[in-house]
Amino acid sequence: MTTKTGTLFLVPAPLDFGCDTTAPLQDALPDSTLQTAARLTHWVCENAKSTRAYLKRIDALHPLAAPLQQQQITELPREVHKKGDHGDKGSAPFDARPLLAAALAGHDIGLVSEAGMPAVADPGSSVVRAAHDLSIRVVPLVGPVSLLLALAASGLNGQNFAFVGYLPQDAHERTQRIKELEGLALKTGQTQLFIETPYRNAALWQALVQALQPHTRLALASGLTLPEARIQSQLVRQWRQQPAAPDNRTPVVFALGR
Repeated sequence: MTTKTGTLFLVPAPLDFGCDTTAPLQDALPDSTLQTAARLTHWVCENAKSTRAYLKRIDALHPLAAPLQQQQITELPREVHKKGDHGDKGSAPFDARPLLAAALAGHDIGLVSEAGMPAVADPGSSVVRAAHDLSIRVVPLVGPVSLLLALAASGLNGQNFAFVGYLPQDAHERTQRIKELEGLALKTGQTQLFIETPYRNAALWQALVQALQPHTRLALASGLTLPEARIQSQLVRQWRQQPAAPDNRTPVVFALGR
């Protein structure tokens, strides 16, 4: 008898990870997504601790198919976090096929990150790629994606945009990168989206306001889906008149364009 292969579900998580406050789960995710997550018992994740915390929140709305202690949770290895899913820093692409053994044995698996959609601005694309290579069905569930929410609320070009990840930490290299992205945005009209580790938000913001041209539009979106969400989009010359750096605790999506 042939065992039916399981499905890989891409399970979005709420965007309040690391924030001072949380929003009701049902306000950020459709009930159908939460119900699907509740019936899964096998997980591949970015962080096991945050995944257990997320499952505990789901359990309060929809009882889990297996107790939290019996959930099979596997973390992506540290090398994926440091070198990327695709070997972007000179290493070989990560082979995630062994992580999908449970799916080949007939179990559905959930892929989850700490916030938002896994494999988008977060680890997990290697798992999705492996699923396709193994002919495992991939189903993305509906939920918040901070990049798209920020883009839609920015007033910048939503027809042509790029997510460029993190900017360099070195001040000189960061300024060079900012001017490079600005030149691309002004020349082509392509909106440039990027993020930063929250404790470096203020430093990046200061570099942006100082390095960008006065007529460039700069937007920030922080605390998305939370009651205290902050979304602002202004010309740089306006930001210079009313400086208001983001805090050093809340995740922020930055965007610039014309």
